[in-house]
Amino acid sequence: MRVLGVDPGSRRCGYAVVDADARGECAYIECGVLGATAAAPLEDRLAELARDLAQVIADLKPVVVAVEDVFRGINSRSALALAHARGTVFAVAGMAGLRVHSYPPAMVKKTVAGHGRASKDQVARMVQTLVGLRTAPPADAADALAVALTHARAAGGVA
Repeated sequence: MRVLGVDPGSRRCGYAVVDADARGECAYIECGVLGATAAAPLEDRLAELARDLAQVIADLKPVVVAVEDVFRGINSRSALALAHARGTVFAVAGMAGLRVHSYPPAMVKKTVAGHGRASKDQVARMVQTLVGLRTAPPADAADALAVALTHARAAGGVA
């Protein structure tokens, strides 16, 4: 099962793709950060995110998408921008015929780092170790990789 993990944001969106077997063991395929022009209006940033994410899906051919639930501790303006980005991810996935699964941040952290209060740095180092990367990926890509690994383990190879 090929899993696309996404860490949505209106300025930067992390993505990561892994191939998972029925035991939840994963082979790393690719990760990166999709960026938008920070000064651009929100609708332009979301359109760029949609185009770029659609290209990732077309190129890497995942069978399922996994995203992290919205963190409740952020301010309402940030939460709204994040909700728009998540909506864009859901729409692009839906247009590609892919199901989207959401996971709480504490579950993602616990899955990859062993406890639900792991720092971003701990998550980045653990995903680096789990998939055998030489260096830790950028924070947004590391978060996307963590959510992809979480889905792989939770789903047990079933999309």
